[in-house]
Amino acid sequence: MASRQGLSSTSEIPNELLLVPQLQREVVAIVGPGNSMQAPFLINLGNQSQVPIISFSATSPLLDSLRSPYFIRATHDDSSQVNAISAIIESFRWREVVPIYVDNEFGEGILPYLVDAFQEINVRIRYRSAISLHSSDDGIKKELYKLMTMPTRVFIVHMLPDLGSRLISIAKEIGMISKGYVWIVTNGIADLMSLMGESSLEDMHGVLGVKTYFSRSKELMYFTTRWRKRFGGEELNNFECWAYDAATALAMSIEEISNVNISFNKTKINTSREDIGTDLDDLHVALSGPKLLQALTTVSFKGVAGRFQLKNGKLEAKTFKIINIEETGERTVGFWRSEVGLVKSLRVNQTGIKISDSLRTITWPGDTTFVPKGWELPTNAKKLRIAVPKKDGFNNFVKVTKDENTNALTITGFCIDVFDNVMRQMPYAVPYEYIPFETPDGKSRGSYDEMIYNVFLGEFDGAVGDTTILANRSHYVDFALPYSETGIVVVVPVKDEREKGEWVFLKPLTKELWFLTSAAFLYIGIMVWIFEYQANDDFKGQTILDQVSDVFYFSFSTLFFAHRKPSESVFTRFLAVVWCFVVLILTQSYTATLTSMLTVQELRPTVRHMDDLRKSGVNIGYQTGSFTFERLKQMRFDESRLKTYNSPEEMRELFLKKSSNGGIDAAFDEVAYVKLFMAKYCSEYSIIEPTFKADGFGFVSN
Repeated sequence: MASRQGLSSTSEIPNELLLVPQLQREVVAIVGPGNSMQAPFLINLGNQSQVPIISFSATSPLLDSLRSPYFIRATHDDSSQVNAISAIIESFRWREVVPIYVDNEFGEGILPYLVDAFQEINVRIRYRSAISLHSSDDGIKKELYKLMTMPTRVFIVHMLPDLGSRLISIAKEIGMISKGYVWIVTNGIADLMSLMGESSLEDMHGVLGVKTYFSRSKELMYFTTRWRKRFGGEELNNFECWAYDAATALAMSIEEISNVNISFNKTKINTSREDIGTDLDDLHVALSGPKLLQALTTVSFKGVAGRFQLKNGKLEAKTFKIINIEETGERTVGFWRSEVGLVKSLRVNQTGIKISDSLRTITWPGDTTFVPKGWELPTNAKKLRIAVPKKDGFNNFVKVTKDENTNALTITGFCIDVFDNVMRQMPYAVPYEYIPFETPDGKSRGSYDEMIYNVFLGEFDGAVGDTTILANRSHYVDFALPYSETGIVVVVPVKDEREKGEWVFLKPLTKELWFLTSAAFLYIGIMVWIFEYQANDDFKGQTILDQVSDVFYFSFSTLFFAHRKPSESVFTRFLAVVWCFVVLILTQSYTATLTSMLTVQELRPTVRHMDDLRKSGVNIGYQTGSFTFERLKQMRFDESRLKTYNSPEEMRELFLKKSSNGGIDAAFDEVAYVKLFMAKYCSEYSIIEPTFKADGFGFVSN
């Protein structure tokens, strides 16, 4: 506490700052209290008397709720480290945590801030473990055994070293400081590890800690040297640095107001005759309090703990050190900075660093460097009962097989793989087992609707398989998002309309084009005869039959570009060039069309639309137990014309029989099943319009 007398120098801390002067009730400032539990009373006292209360060790954020302008926190409050803790949790992608804290104002103060920080990164606090400062070892062990029954394996410890060392020691004893567990201690323990013995450090091997960081300044090194000379081997901790800076700030502030009249209002609080007077009744009001408070809030200097400058009545924390506790002491694995988050080093600008690479290699409990999952199967976990359909066909989706010797069930298929993959991605363990929906003799117990209704009745906790999301089913169970392609389609056979027969070579050209081509050949022959007859004397000397044969031989030989050079007539040459170009186009088009007709299949569905099926009265197939049966009835198809199948092979057999022999000419089924069928018989069948609405496969839950 500071007396009414001013201070002449700030280089040394006079005893007047730490001792109560002779006039004990007339003080202008109080340095204290020692902890957060004592603070409310003292803060209220200072508020009434206008005496600044300067604390270097009361760190609970709950003290802010007192809203006293005369409370100065010359330290960091505990809420300043929650962002560093949440950054660690986010970097390793843990989804659940359990805070373990001392059951008092110090322990409870950090919780609201932890909850807010974890909500921002979508992390759940499964349970809050409050341990009394006076708990026995058996009481602590009972609480830890309770935590072992939960799936969460990430624990955040916020307490002071005396209780923390007991907690860690007992956790080590019962096997909770082992492989798979994650322990993170706040600066309540990390800053005061020097007070813990070597055995406690051995127990904490693999624990992470968030520790207050002070930069290595000249002021800190000078103060550390003086401390060692004065106190020998006793290690300097953060609170002693803050205490020195708090005293320095107070001394500087008192010097600043040295010209202010330091006096007290001696008005005594009135008490009734029946009331018994106390020392608090003589509490006086310091008239210098507002001026001293203003001086304290504006003072700024480079102290041993860094820059001393108050913001909202307290020091602001911008950097924390992340330590990995080992048997021989602590090892720095990174830092947290308010500007960039987690970084490996403070020397390099790491603004764009990836979170996953932001810390050095960490040794976890169990002496392993493999990052724990953050959850394990609890010791008393109840397995979810998941129903799966028992079916004879379409086993690519769900297949249930039983070993004849051991009766062990093996359940496989696409739906099972998807569900298993989803469960492996969960941030915590969910034990479950598959139970086939079958009778004791291994046959199906009923339809999909019956299986889902049994989930509603509570016989099963859920259902996995090729269960389609339907509106009527959603009335009594919940569905997950669909994981398959949606829709219902119609499959029909196709026929090959490719031209066949001995006259197929005439098909590439139409009758009109054949006639026009023949006429062109005759025309070209006549024109060549006219031109050659006028210009070629040798041609004139031939007989009429030879002239006609030469002319038409020339005309038809252009098809194969085997014609000879015509005689001297320029017109004949020009006509030959044009005619060869026309013949080139004609022959290439003819060849391409004929090749396509002879090689490419021209598959056409036997039915073009669903309405044609209704009019034709053919048989339609649907999968046994499927809801598509009700859809077909709603579309007014005759029930006697509806046939069932259990597998793609049975569907094909029905198609081969056709309606005339008790088979089918179309199948009505979901896209997933149809694609499986088409993968085997795509060349023989086709899907026709329209596609009917369905929501696809989804997992069922009660």
